[in-house]
Amino acid sequence: MSAATERGKKAHKRLDTAVQRFTDAGARAISGSHPVIQREIIYRLLTGDQGERLRQIASTGSQSSQIARAIDWLKGNFSNPLRIEDLANKVNMSTSTFHHHFRTLTAMSPLQYQKMLRLNEARRLMLAERLDATTAAFNVGYESASQFCREYGRLFGAPPLRDINRLRQTSAAA
Repeated sequence: MSAATERGKKAHKRLDTAVQRFTDAGARAISGSHPVIQREIIYRLLTGDQGERLRQIASTGSQSSQIARAIDWLKGNFSNPLRIEDLANKVNMSTSTFHHHFRTLTAMSPLQYQKMLRLNEARRLMLAERLDATTAAFNVGYESASQFCREYGRLFGAPPLRDINRLRQTSAAA
């Protein structure tokens, strides 16, 4: 095992220990120690293997924070038509730079991310609000119910009606 891998495992163990202390302290309602434990968790995260990425995301004006702003905008506007150029302009980035950094942070394109948000919200609407697939599709911004059903089946592994029935049966059995 390499030295870097060993250091990573030790860092994760220290972080797990700090999180466990925080959880235990919360359960016992020890209010005085919370800030100290919170600072330790933040320190462990920032000095861990993903610390640089976390610092970039938290830095105002960084490309990661610009992408975070775009993601926030998408979460609030996923049912609207999306023009990548407009979204890139909203966060003061060129279209190509925006695409590159968006994919780096999310592992998907902005359109794929919007589709994932739409499909998950439609699933929630069908499950919790008991909407039919066509109504849910139009509520989340799809213009074609058949396109919605194809994309839904690709993401969730079954057409909407079958998937929702399965989820309801699973939750009823639990």
